[in-house]
Parts: sequence; C-alpha cells; structure tokens
Amino acid sequence: MRIDILTLFPDVFGGFFAHSIVGRAVAKGVVDIRLHNVRTFTHDKHHVVDDYPYGGGAGMVLKPEPVFEAVEFVKQDAVLPSVHTVLLSPQGRLLNQSVVRELSGYEQLVLICGHYEGIDERVAMYLANDEVSIGDYVLSGGEVAAMVVVDCVVRLLPGVVGSEVSLVEESYNDGFLEYPQYTRPAVYRGLEVPSILLSGDHKQVARWRRQQSLMRTAKRRSDLMAKAVLSDEDKKLLSDALQNQVTEGI
Repeated sequence: MRIDILTLFPDVFGGFFAHSIVGRAVAKGVVDIRLHNVRTFTHDKHHVVDDYPYGGGAGMVLKPEPVFEAVEFVKQDAVLPSVHTVLLSPQGRLLNQSVVRELSGYEQLVLICGHYEGIDERVAMYLANDEVSIGDYVLSGGEVAAMVVVDCVVRLLPGVVGSEVSLVEESYNDGFLEYPQYTRPAVYRGLEVPSILLSGDHKQVARWRRQQSLMRTAKRRSDLMAKAVLSDEDKKLLSDALQNQVTEGI
C-alpha cells in the first residue's frame, strides 16, 4: 500500500513513522508513506498557502490552488490503479473500525491535512473522494488525524501485526469492546486475576471473555450496544451477568 500525506508540516511525522508498528511496516516494505509539503506547490516567493475568507470572519482559509496541484502531482506519480483521496475534516464521517477496514482495502490513500480556520470548500466538493473525522472535537490541523488514520489502517495490512488472532479479538472489531486482559503475577498487592483465567478450561475462558465484552460494552458504550446484533447465546450471557450483579448486590 502507498499513503501520500499532503501537509504544511511534514517534519511532525518523522518520529511517528519511524517507530512502532508503522515503522516496522515501512521497513518491511508493506507500506510506502510519502510526505508532500503543500507549500512546494505555491508560485509566489513567500509560499503563501492561506487567505482571508470571502464574506469575512475570523481566521485564515487554506487556498485551493496548492492543494489541487499537490493532489494532481501525486496522482501523476502514482502507478497504482486504486487511489482514494481523503480530506481530514471535522465535517467528515466519523472514523470507526468499519471505515478503517474500508480504507485499508485501497492500494493508495492520499490524505489531505487541513489547517488554519478551514480549507476552501472546492477541495471537499471537487477534489476529495471522502471526508473523515477522528472525533467531535477541534484540532489545530489535520496532521494528528492523519497519524491516527495511518496507524489504524497500516496495522490491518497483511504481515504487519504478528498475530492475526489479536486483530480479530481487538475492541470494535466485532462491534463490542474487548474483554479485560491480565498477565503475571496472578496476585499483585492482593489483587487477584479472575480464577477462570487460571483454570485451563478454554471453553469456559472463551465464554467468560465474551460475557465480559458484552457487559463492558453495555456499561461503557450504550451507543454501540444499541446497534449491536446479539445472538441468543449473547443475550443469555448478558442476562446471566446482570442477574449475578443483582444477586451479588453490585
């Protein structure tokens, strides 16, 4: 996969893309990440990329010309047939695991990082294929959002994460939060690991984990639970867990 990032601040990505899972994926040649400074595509001596908004208002708006030219340059340089251009914007569709899986299916992603007060609307209307937001809050620019998208997408590429099973069991992969995890020691400062995890009974461990996943989602993310499709077994696990809480006075 190839990922091209259009940004005003390419230097901020250096450390992030050199380490951890993304760094290993780059080193293995699984992903090719290229940074493009939007200022390179200006034609004045001061490399101006922003201007005052038409109609007045606070702040500055990122101009369309350098962004259009940057994307056109990237596409001319591309050799992959499937190119998907994404504008990182608070007005885009909310990033979730389903969107991440979709994005990981493209051969090439072009990520446009906005900045200042916003970006000329013509970029969203006529240049980008997609708009994505990482959450309902305000960032200073799209660079952090680009890092989030890259990290989420790259870890789904074949050969990046060591255990394919871990990808299947992670939070949000099946619409639920992941079950709680424990490791050694079995007792720490009087705090014990649940005995079921030490039993060696894999069937019961799997049942406990599924039940914990359902309970955790119901408690912490009612929005996810409202959209979930529960099997009869899931409903029974959830019912049993709730009944146990009542019995134990929780």
